[in-house]
Amino acid sequence: MSNDTTLVLGATGKTGRRILARLRLHGTPVRAASRSSRTRFDWSDPGGWDAALRGIAVAYVVAPRVPGPVHEFVARAEAAGVRRLVLLSGRGSDTWGDSTFGLDMRSAEDAVRGSALEWTVLRPSNFAQNFDEDVFHAPLVAGELALPAGTVPEPFIDAEDVADAAAAVLTETGRHAGRIYELTGPRALTFGEAVELISRASGRPIAYRQVSPAEYTAALVEEGVGEEDAHHVAEMFVMMERGLLAGTTDDLATVLGRAPRTFEDYVVRAAAAGAWER
Repeated sequence: MSNDTTLVLGATGKTGRRILARLRLHGTPVRAASRSSRTRFDWSDPGGWDAALRGIAVAYVVAPRVPGPVHEFVARAEAAGVRRLVLLSGRGSDTWGDSTFGLDMRSAEDAVRGSALEWTVLRPSNFAQNFDEDVFHAPLVAGELALPAGTVPEPFIDAEDVADAAAAVLTETGRHAGRIYELTGPRALTFGEAVELISRASGRPIAYRQVSPAEYTAALVEEGVGEEDAHHVAEMFVMMERGLLAGTTDDLATVLGRAPRTFEDYVVRAAAAGAWER
């Protein structure tokens, strides 16, 4: 069997489903894989990995929530004849130091970058879509977002831009070999400023309140998030408050030849779709 298909892991996730649509439109043979896809893929069940990798030329990899499994996945990818890997990681992961945040992503990077395959790593900032597709959404609809984030800004990136960049890297053989792209939006905003823009565009009174990491962890646990996962999310904010990830980069323009979408553009689209209506 010839290897000419692109494998997209996390195919139903925030980036995966967007990348799939782009690759299909491009005419790229693609295989969608997730726990709920026709091609089932579960990081906790290596028994299904070989079937997902059969006939694959390039794979888009989203790290699992625990360190370790990507090393075995890379070994199986090499054995299956996969030629390239594109990994979704996190902004500035080599600057996280002794933070307990992102051990999963750092382990995945070690596996991919240490492989014999051609590889590219995408390291985006926090997604703008976290405000309407993720954990921040329900509090915004309720009228207040409380997070352990203060005056250190974040260069939120639109998930559509990440998908555009990933699709380009996946389809442009050779050009991105051995590259690490730090992907950001065009400017950094504090979480308070981001919530203010959302409030204005949605026409609803929505407030931002800063809380301590401990308070935020307790609130997540009360909402049903596992204690370990809650601590992991809170630790992200502790790491972000160091200010090492607040700057912007030109890496998206390097990949796509254009500037990233603004946070205001995202807010207008999401508000028009009714994202924050009760």
